[in-house]
Amino acid sequence: MSELINKVANSGITSLDLEEFYVPGERVIFDLKPHLFQELILREKDFREFIKSNDWSVYDGKLVGIICSADAIVPTWAYMLLTLALEPFAAKIVFGGLDELENSLFTEKLAAIDPSIYKDARIVIKGCGEKNIPTNAFVHLTRLLKPYAKSIMYGEPCSTVPLYKAKI
Repeated sequence: MSELINKVANSGITSLDLEEFYVPGERVIFDLKPHLFQELILREKDFREFIKSNDWSVYDGKLVGIICSADAIVPTWAYMLLTLALEPFAAKIVFGGLDELENSLFTEKLAAIDPSIYKDARIVIKGCGEKNIPTNAFVHLTRLLKPYAKSIMYGEPCSTVPLYKAKI
C-alpha cells in the first residue's frame, strides 16, 4: 500500500476562519420606544429623569445596540444622552440593531489585521461554521486581502470557490 498524502496540508493554502474574530459577549438591544410618551413623543424632562434614575449597571459588560422601533422622531441628542448613560457599563455601544452591532464588532476586529502578512498567499476564507458571521465581514476581509493575496477562495481547502487571482 502506498502512503497517504495530505494534499491540502501540503498545498501552501492559508485558511482564515472569521469565527476566530468573533467577539464574545451578550448582545442586547435598547429600544427607546417604551420610554416615549404614548410610544411616539420624546419628552425631554421625562427622558432626562429616566436617564438619571435608571439602573444602567444591568448593561455591565454587554454589547448594546440602540434603536427606536416606534415610527417617531427622536432627536439625536437623546441617543447621545443614552450613550453617555450606558458608556460606563457597556463593553460596546452602537446605533442600530443586532446586524449593525455585529458588523461593527467584526469591522473593529478586522481593522486590527495587518493584511501585508498575506502577501502572495493563497487564501481560503472559511465559509461554514457554528457562529453566524455577517456577510459584511466576508466583504470587508476580501477587500483587505485583495491587494496582497496571490489568490482568494471561499469554502474549505478541500472544496473551494475561486474568487480572485492576482495578475502576474
